[in-house]
This record gives sequence, structure tokens and C-alpha cells, in this order.
Amino acid sequence: MCKDSLTTLPSICIERVKELGARLGVLLQKPDAAFEPEKCIQSKPRNKHRLCLEDVLRWRDSFDNLLSSKDGLAAFWSFLKTEFSDENLEFWLACEKYKKIRSAAKLSSKAQEIYEQFIQNEACREVNIDHHTKELTQRQLAHATYNCFNVAQAKTWVLMEKDSYPRFLKSTLYQHLQNIASHQGGAQYSHT
Repeated sequence: MCKDSLTTLPSICIERVKELGARLGVLLQKPDAAFEPEKCIQSKPRNKHRLCLEDVLRWRDSFDNLLSSKDGLAAFWSFLKTEFSDENLEFWLACEKYKKIRSAAKLSSKAQEIYEQFIQNEACREVNIDHHTKELTQRQLAHATYNCFNVAQAKTWVLMEKDSYPRFLKSTLYQHLQNIASHQGGAQYSHT
């Protein structure tokens, strides 16, 4: 939520505003339209990629299982977009990618980029973390290490796990994915 004039906004903010505007435009045109669960699945030819009922059911077992599955991650991300809270997952994924950087020069610049996009006050994709965590993260940026986002990332994980994940499991998206997987596998779908 950038509050400065458009001329002083970082380009990432302007891009996010345009993206949000496009999303809202679609919702305004089709207020009852939900997302299409089939599009959550990675784009592979239908005959080569089938959603496995066992995998979909495994997503209920733990948040870890959900995010460790490519299809689960895509489905959860689609769900978060409908709630306008996908910045939490984007931040978590950015931190995971950040930990894989091997260049010290890139580490510092990427850390600053992540901070500006997700942590600083009024960031375009600001995640919901407490003031103390923001301050700690900002202090750790002075000497960017692979661990500088660990506390903020962990708090975002807990927020998603305790808040968004249970809603995802109750969502029509998840129920629909169970049905798709059940039909693809030829098994009878039973509601538990």
C-alpha cells in the first residue's frame, strides 16, 4: 500500500497496483466468479499430469505436506489470491529463494529488495508481522546473512499455518480439487 505519489513509487509498487487493478476488474465483471481450480495445477498436458487423490488428501495432514507439493503450493497460492493475502506466501518463497543465493554481493542487494517489498512500513506487499520483528529484520540487514529473515519468515509461516491453511482446507477450491483427483483416479469420492 504505497501512499506516495505515483512518480515517487518504486516500479515494483506500480506493477503490483496494476496487477491488483486487473484482479479487481475481473472480480467486478464477474462478482460470483471464483477461480478455476483446474488452473491451479501446473500446466502439463492432461494425459501426462493427473492430480493424485492421495496427494490431495495428504495436504490435510500438515501444512508442510501442502507446501512441499507443487500442486498443493499452486492451489494454496490461488486460494490466497482470492483472499488478497498471497503476499505472505510470496514473502516465504522469496526467503527460501534468498537462502540459496551463493554470491555475497547478491545477498545484500536481494535482502534489501525483499525488505523493501515485504517488510518495511507501507511496503507494496507488506506482510503482517509485529513491529519488533520488523525492527530486528531491519537491524540484521546491516550485515545480510542467510538468516536475516528467519524470524519474519517463521512468523509468516505460523500466520499462514494457523489462519489461512485451515480456511483453505474448508474452501470450495480444496473440495473441488478432491473431486477432480477422485474422478481422475476413478475412485469414488466420499466426503469426510
